[in-house]
Amino acid sequence: RPWIVILFVIIVQFSGGVYLAAASEMVGTTQLLNEDIMMAGYASLIGMALFFGMMFRVKFAVKPRTTLLMCGGVIAVANLVAMNTTNVPLLVGVSFVAGFFRMWATFECNSTIQLWLTPKRDLSVFFCYVYLIVNSAIQLSGIAAIFFSVWASWHFMHYFIVAALLVMMLLVMFLYKDIRVMPHLPLYGIDWLGMIMWGITALSVLFVCLYGEHYDWWYAWQIRTATLCGVVTLALNLWRASFIRHPYIMLDTLKSPIVPITIAIMIIADVLLAPSHIFGHALMEGVLGYDAENMISLNWVAFVGTIVGVLFTWLTFARRKWSYQRMFVIAFSAIAHYLAYFYFVIDYNLPKEALYFPIFVRTFGYIIVAVAVLTSLTRLPFPFHFMQGVMMQNLFSASLAGVIGTTIVARAMKVVMTRNAAWLS
Repeated sequence: RPWIVILFVIIVQFSGGVYLAAASEMVGTTQLLNEDIMMAGYASLIGMALFFGMMFRVKFAVKPRTTLLMCGGVIAVANLVAMNTTNVPLLVGVSFVAGFFRMWATFECNSTIQLWLTPKRDLSVFFCYVYLIVNSAIQLSGIAAIFFSVWASWHFMHYFIVAALLVMMLLVMFLYKDIRVMPHLPLYGIDWLGMIMWGITALSVLFVCLYGEHYDWWYAWQIRTATLCGVVTLALNLWRASFIRHPYIMLDTLKSPIVPITIAIMIIADVLLAPSHIFGHALMEGVLGYDAENMISLNWVAFVGTIVGVLFTWLTFARRKWSYQRMFVIAFSAIAHYLAYFYFVIDYNLPKEALYFPIFVRTFGYIIVAVAVLTSLTRLPFPFHFMQGVMMQNLFSASLAGVIGTTIVARAMKVVMTRNAAWLS
């Protein structure tokens, strides 16, 4: 029953360690920094990305019923811990683990219905479905988190997710047979140390970008330590990959031209979209005076943009096989329209409805970029180089590229504003 499996995917995608849409409410009640909440939220996305490196191995090692029960239980416990702790390392670690098991459960469900979605295994079609589910869940979970925050408390979002996961686990217990659909292959030969070290590298980059402004960048020992840790673990990863038999990420994967190209494209896209996180929130909160409920209501526009972007990409890119160049031109034109609109049209008396179209085209363009970039990785040899390429691409598209882009734009804005204030004085 594919629709039951899709329901499971939606429940799992709604779950996580922390919910970034309710970050301001969490800061107010837990006395944590906003950077602490963001660090935990993005650590969950890093955990999701790192799972791709061992994706097919766990499919052969663990039964589907066991996988879903175990993942549902771990994510539920992670939600309970995340809502009751103010220990930042514990919060980040729990969110990281929750992201890993969240991706595991998502892969188990999606791999089950892949042939139902595309009997020819056309991955461009499959990736349209993936981004429809993932991006829709991001928009709708944000709406749900703010709804619970306004109605009662941000804690109720966690209670709701735990209840949904328990319902999913009950359905799995009653509907799934305890059988193995793939030949058993033990989890031997996986570079666990390499996975941990790549995770430390990514978390170090995340820490520097998120806490850099708070600690005044490399004047603080915290930022210098995180930078040194990231550089050392990255060097050790590359050195180990040159001689061990099965590194978590092979050097041949990193040397393939398509991998750095896709990473560069995602970083460029996220740098262009960074003003939506910085200037957009500053405009809506500080200038237009919107509260959290009004701001999150714009997620419905982004949700519509996601659906239209997926349908457009499916019709043109997946079915009619439009070229990558044409898709990227359309996507970056939509993103450029969003930037030009906010640069030339923004005004103090701007009605809320005037924000609908630019937010729509911003989401529309990003969906096209994401699906095209992910599909381009199918040129890599399957399965190991392909999955490692997907892991690297998701590591940047899901977490690091957005943080790097936001950091660059925020730092540039602060330097320019400081300079202009000095000139005015």
